[in-house]
Amino acid sequence: MKIIAIIQARMKSSRLPDKVLLDIAGQPMLAHVIERAQRAAAVDRVVVATTTDPSDDPVDAFSKARGVYCYRGSMYDVLDRYYQAACACSAEIVVRITADCPIIDPTVIDKTVFAFLGVAPNESGRVRLGTTVFPGEYDFAANRLPQPWGRTYPIGLDTEVCSFDVLELAWKEAKLPHQREHVMPFFYEQPERFRILLVNHDADYGNLRWTVDTPEDLEMVRQVFTYFPGRNDFSWMEVLELLKHYPELAQINSQVQNKNYREVDSRNRT
Repeated sequence: MKIIAIIQARMKSSRLPDKVLLDIAGQPMLAHVIERAQRAAAVDRVVVATTTDPSDDPVDAFSKARGVYCYRGSMYDVLDRYYQAACACSAEIVVRITADCPIIDPTVIDKTVFAFLGVAPNESGRVRLGTTVFPGEYDFAANRLPQPWGRTYPIGLDTEVCSFDVLELAWKEAKLPHQREHVMPFFYEQPERFRILLVNHDADYGNLRWTVDTPEDLEMVRQVFTYFPGRNDFSWMEVLELLKHYPELAQINSQVQNKNYREVDSRNRT
């Protein structure tokens, strides 16, 4: 069983260009996402999936400099990019992470992966030896889904998990532009066909926004990192505690509107 976390990253963000390599606490944002994903005990390997556009040469160069494999594929058909990256890495289970989540928490990644597998980790955080995980109980698991499901984890801890087999099915059958660009809607738009698991937290923090898609988001996250100098291992629970003491931090980007998952990039003319 080979569990591969694939981080999608590109420089031509529509609302905040070059954001994946913008500085946060002395490191590019992508560095934080890679390092945090690599701490997830449930993940065997972390790779980056960027585009073949020359604008993404810096993403490729940065990934290679960090010793991280970088697959280069379609700009807007991100489903194809994920599928081809998964093929290149012989993935059996794919974990989708985006490069605009610099506070992504490895424990949340682990919780989502193990919930998808339907198994408990051992003391080291790995799947217990001898555990049979296929066929699994679920086709797709995530800690956030659009309505009517909802979310209880802050925006910016987003983790999605599926088997390679169902990813391949989506790659073959998905036709709508938003299904190709946003990778996973093919599954949760057909709950009658696929076994979907929404991983929730006991308390609801789904209104908090910790992703980076606008200048306001970037400022908020940069401020958070200043309270953990020299650290990239602080947990999402530590951030929650920080916001209890400094609620004004959450106000920095509280007016930013989340995109609808059915929206596609206006520059996508294919």
